[in-house]
Amino acid sequence: MQCFADGQSSHNHDPPTHPFRVIEQNSVPIYDRNWGADEELLLLEGAEIYGLGSWADIADHIGGYRTKDEVAKHYDKVYLQSSKFPLPERASPHDKELLEEIPREEFQLRKKRRIETRKEAAKSAPPATPKKKPTASVPSCHEVQGYMPGRLEFETEYANEAEEAVQHMQFDPGDGINPRTGELEPEMELKMTVIDIYNTRLTQRADRKKIIFEHNLLEYRKNAALDKKRTKEERDLLNKAKPYARMMNKKDFEEFQQGIQDEHNLRQAVAQLQDWREKKVIDLVGGEKYEQDKVIRAQKAIPMGSMDRERYASSVRTKPAHVIETPSGASALVAPELPIRLTQTPSTSLSKQKDDKTLTNGHTNGTSTPIKREKVTMQPLASYNPIHMTQENSADLHLLTQEEIQLCEITRLRPKPFLVIKEAILKEALKGNGQLKRKHVTKELCNLDPSKMGRIFDFFVTAGWIGKA
Repeated sequence: MQCFADGQSSHNHDPPTHPFRVIEQNSVPIYDRNWGADEELLLLEGAEIYGLGSWADIADHIGGYRTKDEVAKHYDKVYLQSSKFPLPERASPHDKELLEEIPREEFQLRKKRRIETRKEAAKSAPPATPKKKPTASVPSCHEVQGYMPGRLEFETEYANEAEEAVQHMQFDPGDGINPRTGELEPEMELKMTVIDIYNTRLTQRADRKKIIFEHNLLEYRKNAALDKKRTKEERDLLNKAKPYARMMNKKDFEEFQQGIQDEHNLRQAVAQLQDWREKKVIDLVGGEKYEQDKVIRAQKAIPMGSMDRERYASSVRTKPAHVIETPSGASALVAPELPIRLTQTPSTSLSKQKDDKTLTNGHTNGTSTPIKREKVTMQPLASYNPIHMTQENSADLHLLTQEEIQLCEITRLRPKPFLVIKEAILKEALKGNGQLKRKHVTKELCNLDPSKMGRIFDFFVTAGWIGKA
């Protein structure tokens, strides 16, 4: 037997060392019946790399055709809802219940079957369009350049350099109080003044953001489309009113804008009508023709040569007269086709009145000939004795016409209740194109005696205020 220097025999009985080692997969359930230990490790590793909440990236990191909703639900169930948070329920190394319940071969067979099923489903599914995330604060990502929707901030804020005054300021415990006198030192007082200025600027910045968000000023395309529908005068007027938005909410400011716009249109229309009256124009059709002739006269007044004047005269004969541009709201108020409801009397039909273009104000559309309306005569009700009303015993009597006073005396109604009934009937008539049924008024509209409501309905129809449906 050959011996070695250390006295050991060459035929030792130690097991031989192998260069390769077999490592078993950790594809066994430990926390959940459908999740293996290898997937749990990949889940935690993906959360560490991509951050919690990036479930799509974590699902890609895990593989096995796991979806982002499935990963998020599993993390919430196993880790967040655990009574041993932040550890899972089965965090103990001695808990081998799932290992004993589901053998390794069966679990791996389930996993393989699940992967194959989802792989086939992914092949047959239509290709999904990738979502493009905004990469910069540019109008291609949102409507307003410089605005970051995810952070509700702007690249350049109001008082953007406000933080520079306090960025190097330090406050240590015990600083600022003089130990001998116990008073605030001048340096600390100056620091507190700077902090107050900084807080004031932050408050002003927040107030301006609140106005922007409340009045939807970030909807640039929508606001630009509304501005295009307005005239230049209306746009200038509304721009002057914008500072008042700081003192109003959105609804009140919109009503305020509409009010000043209506006032502007009315002033324009009144000025136009006054100008026509000075020129002896007696109707709206004549006013429209006057404006057309006015444009032609202004163009003829331009000095030209003889050849230019002949060419211009020929063009005027071939082209229609240009109508003067007036504000859209004001032009509707002076147009010949005024939006006034046609009258309807019991003796004439609505179609005949449309042909005659008869208006409720007693004039015909396009002419100044007044219509002779018959005086309304009313008979007293059989079951009610009329009352006599004067200014002393009836308030608001001056708000009624003589015919309305007679109606109130017959129906024994005071002026204020009658005005409420009148308003209700006219509002209801507007919903039906100025027409109402007698039955609707007497039974559903007001809780009064049907005979009284019927007499009031007949009066409104005879007066031409509503039409009989």
